[in-house]
Amino acid sequence: MKSTKKLGIWMDHSTAHLIEFSENPLEIETIESKFTQDEKEKSLAKGESFMHHKEQQSLSDYFKKIEKVILNYDKVLLFGPTSAKKELFNILSEDHRFEKIKMYVKETDKMNAHQRQSFINEHFSSPLYK
Repeated sequence: MKSTKKLGIWMDHSTAHLIEFSENPLEIETIESKFTQDEKEKSLAKGESFMHHKEQQSLSDYFKKIEKVILNYDKVLLFGPTSAKKELFNILSEDHRFEKIKMYVKETDKMNAHQRQSFINEHFSSPLYK
């Protein structure tokens, strides 16, 4: 029987920490949005409309990088302090490539690496999510 591959993603609008669930949860990758504060200020100098467009394009690119990784898993937990996880979940829900992947979305505060790993461990170890 094939083992279930599980991934936890703590994310906000600028950074996503991807942590694979195993006996020893391990952060496998960090993905960062290219839309930094410096980029925002440069874009704003060209106008608010330009800045908004640039921000949306950067967010779309950021989500696409995360999507590529998610396709390799069977169960994915999206968690974090902002609405970014819900925005990504809504995009994934409309894409047929993600139909067979079980998704969970949970609201959390900012967390350090140890807290993120513990949270994923507790989530996927719970009988509710096995």
